[in-house]
Amino acid sequence: MRGTLYIVAAPSGAGKSSLVNATLARDSQIALSISFTSRAPRPGERHAEHYHFVSAEAFQEMIAAGDFFEYASVHGDWKGTARQSVEPQLASGRDVLLEIDWQGARQVREKVPDAVSVFILPPSRVALEERMRKRGQDSEDVIARRLAAAREEMSHFGEFDYVIINEDFDTAVGEMCAIFTASRLRTAAQQQRHDGLIAALLADDPGATG
Repeated sequence: MRGTLYIVAAPSGAGKSSLVNATLARDSQIALSISFTSRAPRPGERHAEHYHFVSAEAFQEMIAAGDFFEYASVHGDWKGTARQSVEPQLASGRDVLLEIDWQGARQVREKVPDAVSVFILPPSRVALEERMRKRGQDSEDVIARRLAAAREEMSHFGEFDYVIINEDFDTAVGEMCAIFTASRLRTAAQQQRHDGLIAALLADDPGATG
């Protein structure tokens, strides 16, 4: 049975990475795809754990070679998901989660229409700005640029299957776990997963009385 592809997107500062990491800690059936990026690592980020950090030139070479499942320019830097990070795991039956932006999500849905997509919204614009500043990693110019882009990013929430408001962190993690659980319980998935049981349940019973 082929795995399910999950997409999680959000504006910068909405808490996407924290939510994804907490959800994956609870759900061992999903593998996180590590994206490639042309931006420099932030404090505490490690290569091949948070991102595959490459130069802009190397990223362009990968685009030309057709290596990407999806890619986009985000805040002046390139981000993308390599095909080898996704396709082999899906083919082996493993669920894969893509933590990407709305542009990449649109590309993925065109290639995989049955992907399950989730958009995370902050509880307010004020909360969004506070979260950006608490990180203490970006300059005022970068924060201003990200805030200006946030409204455009959030306007695409309607393209996603589910929306989570990240006001209370534990509640939001529970809601994301519930989405993944519900997805696995869809009729088509359960029919494939338990075809033998269903066949037995529906078989004629010679011992039954009329």
